[in-house]
Amino acid sequence: MWSVFLVSIISLTSFQLWAGVPHSFSQKNIRYKTFIGECPQKSSASFALMVMKEFEKNHSLKLVKEKILKEKLDEKHFLSDYRISYNPVIKTLRLNLDCPQPIIKVQVYKSNGEEHYSAVMGENAKLYDPGYENLMKAEKKLNYHLPLLAISTKQLEGEIPIQLATFIQQMDKAHRSQISEIILSKTSDLTIVFAFSGKATSVFIGADLWEEKLIKLTKIIDYVHKNKRYPGSINLVNAKKVVVKFSDKI
Repeated sequence: MWSVFLVSIISLTSFQLWAGVPHSFSQKNIRYKTFIGECPQKSSASFALMVMKEFEKNHSLKLVKEKILKEKLDEKHFLSDYRISYNPVIKTLRLNLDCPQPIIKVQVYKSNGEEHYSAVMGENAKLYDPGYENLMKAEKKLNYHLPLLAISTKQLEGEIPIQLATFIQQMDKAHRSQISEIILSKTSDLTIVFAFSGKATSVFIGADLWEEKLIKLTKIIDYVHKNKRYPGSINLVNAKKVVVKFSDKI
């Protein structure tokens, strides 16, 4: 469901977003409406103001979009998608913004093992500035700490990011929030470390059949919470033979 915000320009350097019933605001005989969905208000306001300033120069959507592409403003404002339209009859410019839910903190390493950079992976499998997590938390659009993943630059070039993002999204949100670390080997063997009541449980997923194994993992986790016992490890590498090692009670 879209969150709807009135876009209001107080001056060329002052900008605000208010939640409420959509209505118009005029600036130089142009009315503006912005729909920001789950995007952070702060970055959305900055992006919307830039669009308005640029559009008011010559009323050209083409030049606005060229500026966005050239300066990668969508990435800088954490957008996964944006749609800009202008109705000349009613002189209204409309912005629809989409942002990805952040799912993992990423440490990217070069092939020699040296750290290259840090980022946040969104549900669209794309990487964003690490400040995105803090921004979403500050606006209470993210209420748990993201798990940490170390990944090589070579693995980022393949299908692993998409597979990983899909796997995490298919997981129950309550279970997802209990992940503390995600480990991906050079051969793409996946290991997930959960923190159940503050105690670590290592889940060995392996390199294939992630979606099939997630179904089994979900059933095991539900059993853990129901019986208030936690396993020290869960081995799902062989999808036909699941090995669960329990320790003491929670």
